[in-house]
Amino acid sequence: MIMRLRFLNRQQYGPELIRWGGYWCAVFLGLALLTGCGQPAARQPSASISSFKTTSSMSEPLYAQYLEWRGTPYRLGGNSRQGVDCSSFVQQTFSQRLGISLPRTTAEQHRIGKSVARNQLQTGDLIFFKTEVKVRHVGIYLGDQVFLHASTSQGVTLSRLDNVYWSPRYWKAKRVITSS
Repeated sequence: MIMRLRFLNRQQYGPELIRWGGYWCAVFLGLALLTGCGQPAARQPSASISSFKTTSSMSEPLYAQYLEWRGTPYRLGGNSRQGVDCSSFVQQTFSQRLGISLPRTTAEQHRIGKSVARNQLQTGDLIFFKTEVKVRHVGIYLGDQVFLHASTSQGVTLSRLDNVYWSPRYWKAKRVITSS
């Protein structure tokens, strides 16, 4: 459109061209500001290593799993270090670190174990979230409001249960480990 107007009478179309040019300049400037000039959005910080205490013998193997898998990308249906989803990560963590066999999917995992109140959570409890109408997410509670999971945005990470994203999406918790 601008190329076409350049060949027309400048006196007649000059003000219109300036008005439209200013309009498009404002649109592009606005889009650049809204998108952060193409820079990726800042991630919410993960829970820090020092933000929880290893208060039980179970904390150490779970934290070791985190150190081994930290940053592994999320991949729906994935079950390896190349990409893993939340339920597979939980299943593998329990199998490899605690010797406990769990079902593969979140839909199956939330049906096992004993229900636990949010204020009664213990290290090793499975915590479930409703992230969308029909989408569920699972993680492993470590203590002090910190849980281990495979996040869709950060891969395997630690997050805080009282985080502004996770807290309102909390659904329920299950205890699959019995104290001896």
